[in-house]
Amino acid sequence: MNTVSDVKIESHRRLCIVKDLNELSHWMTMLEWAIKELDHLCIIEKQLVKNASIPNKIHGLRRKIILSTAHFCKYEQELNTELDYGKTEYNISKAKVHEVKRQHYLACLNEHEHFKITLYGMLEKFQRK
Repeated sequence: MNTVSDVKIESHRRLCIVKDLNELSHWMTMLEWAIKELDHLCIIEKQLVKNASIPNKIHGLRRKIILSTAHFCKYEQELNTELDYGKTEYNISKAKVHEVKRQHYLACLNEHEHFKITLYGMLEKFQRK
C-alpha cells in the first residue's frame, strides 16, 4: 500500500530524472553542433590558415567530443532504465554523479571555445587585397 509520502518521493524521483534527461539531451545537441562547427573550421583551415598543427588539434578535439557524446549516450540509457524500472530514491549521490557529468560537458565546451578563439586569432592576421 502506498502512502502519500511514498507517492511524493516517487514523483520527486521521476521529476529529477526527467530534468536530468532533458539537460542531457541539451548537452548532446550542443556537442553535435560543436562537431559540425569543427568540420567547418577544418575547411576554413585548409583554405586559409594552412597550419600543419591545426588539423591534428581539430581531429583530437573532435575525437574527444565524440567520445564524450558516447559517454553521455550511455548515461542517458542508465537514466531511462532508472526512470522506467528503478525504485531507488533520487538522493545527493545521484545529484553529484550528474554534476560530475555536467563538469565534463562544460570542460568539453570550454576546450572547444578556446580552440575557436585560437583559430580566429590566426584568421585575424589575414587581410583582403
